[in-house]
Amino acid sequence: MSYATLAGRTAVVTGAASGMGEATARLLASHGVRVALLARRTDRLAELAAKIEADGGQALVVTADVTDAASVDAAVETVHAAYGDVDLVVNAAGVMLPNPVTDGRIDEWQRMLDTNVAGALRVIRAFTPDLIAAAAAGRTADLVNVSSIGAHVPFPHYAVYGATKAALTYLSQSLRTELGPRDVRVTNIEPGLTDTELGGHIDNAELSSQLDGMFDALIGLSADDIADLIAFATSRARHVNLRQAIVLPTRQA
Repeated sequence: MSYATLAGRTAVVTGAASGMGEATARLLASHGVRVALLARRTDRLAELAAKIEADGGQALVVTADVTDAASVDAAVETVHAAYGDVDLVVNAAGVMLPNPVTDGRIDEWQRMLDTNVAGALRVIRAFTPDLIAAAAAGRTADLVNVSSIGAHVPFPHYAVYGATKAALTYLSQSLRTELGPRDVRVTNIEPGLTDTELGGHIDNAELSSQLDGMFDALIGLSADDIADLIAFATSRARHVNLRQAIVLPTRQA
C-alpha cells in the first residue's frame, strides 16, 4: 500500500532497537519520514540507521532510556537540534514480564510500570508541545501508543503486564479528549500475539514454553504487520482519527 502522504514528516519512535519500534521506523523512513530512533541500545540503533540510510531514508540515532526523565529530556534536545519539531510520535517501548502475582516480583512490576506507563508519559510530556504546534500550523499531528490485547483480555500470570497496558489504553482515550479538539490525533494500537523480543525476557520456563506453543498453534503476527497498521493510521487525512485498533492473528481472534 502507498503511504505517500507521510513524506516530509518527522517522527520519534521509541523502542526502535527491535520489534515493533524497529519495524515502524523502517517503514516510516521508506515513505519519506525523517525518523528519530530512541532506545537504550546504541549499537542496534546505529545498525538500523545505517540500513535506513542505505535505502535512501533519513534516521537519527538517539540513545535514551524512557524510564529516566533526564534521559528523555536530553533526547528532546538532540532531536530538536537535528530535525526541529516533530509531528509524529510512536510510543513502542515496552516490556512484558509475566509471573504469578503470588511470586511477589516487585522488580518486574516496577520495571513494567516504569517503562510501559511512566515511560510513555515521559515521552508524551516531552513531545506533545511539538504535536500541538504542528497541528496549529495546519499540519498532520499524531500520537500513537502501542498497547496490547492484554488491556482487555486477561491471561493467567500476566496480570501486572495487562494492568500496565490497560493504563496505556485508558490514557490514550483520555488524551484524545484533550488533544483531539486541538487537531492532534491519538491512536491506540492493541496487538495480539506478535513475534518480538518481548518473549525472550520471560524468566519463567513454563510461561516461556507456553508462549512458544501459542505461536505454533496460532501463527502470530509479525512486527511488520503492526508497523503497516501504524503507517496506515498516520497516513489518513488529518481530520480522520483511527482512534483504536485491535489487531490479532486470525486464529487468536
